[in-house]
Amino acid sequence: MTERRYLFPNVIEMNYQARRRMGVNVYLIDGGDEYILIDVGFLEDAVNVLQLIRELGYSFSACKMIVATHADVDHTQGLARARDVLRCPVAAHPKSVAAIETGDELFTFARIDAQGISIPMPKCKVDVELDEGSKIQVGDRTLEVWSTPGHAAGQLAFRMGDLLFSGDNIFRDGCVGAIDAHHGSNIPDYIASLKRIRDSDAKFLLPSHGPIFRKDVDLLNRTIDRLEGYSHMSDFGTCAVDWPLMDAWEDELHQPNLEF
Repeated sequence: MTERRYLFPNVIEMNYQARRRMGVNVYLIDGGDEYILIDVGFLEDAVNVLQLIRELGYSFSACKMIVATHADVDHTQGLARARDVLRCPVAAHPKSVAAIETGDELFTFARIDAQGISIPMPKCKVDVELDEGSKIQVGDRTLEVWSTPGHAAGQLAFRMGDLLFSGDNIFRDGCVGAIDAHHGSNIPDYIASLKRIRDSDAKFLLPSHGPIFRKDVDLLNRTIDRLEGYSHMSDFGTCAVDWPLMDAWEDELHQPNLEF
């Protein structure tokens, strides 16, 4: 049996476990006689995760649930395969269900015609809907479900003691998950979710991409300030709240003697 590398008590992350980078972070929450998975990644990653689970000495039948942080293809392409192998329920936010169950290629970023991106998005049954205030019990550990929209309307985060499994909300360099109108991104919601994370007493953030890091209030404030700016910039199209330049221009149009 391969040695289990716990990052925190009860928490294994498969990139750290394998000592190599996958497309998404996959967390195994070990409850003793049972465990859950947070995300499974692309199909190729999911196959590797299943092999790691076997090598770590976990029984497939002990998997209580697979939880999707949101519907993006890099988090969910392997869901159907993992559900079939592990024979356990899949859980997601209600606003992620339709995209996962229909294999919506556009909403999940599996297909981006302008960039020539097109990868399969297998349909997967969602058995359990999770929303704000739901709780997931795994052994003697409890995960509190947070609804943290912004990147996607169905983005979830999970609080367990000092840890927050924070999805695509914030990464160690201050970047955030993609802001895209086709994806249902909402900048004011994003800001509210980041403020909630900032103001919480969670000590460590375990994101869906990149390294785990200690929560940094200054980092979060800088990111929030940047997104506040985004909400008033034409760069972000219909995701922006307004574009102050247009108000200024309208005022100028009423001036009788405009000078340049």
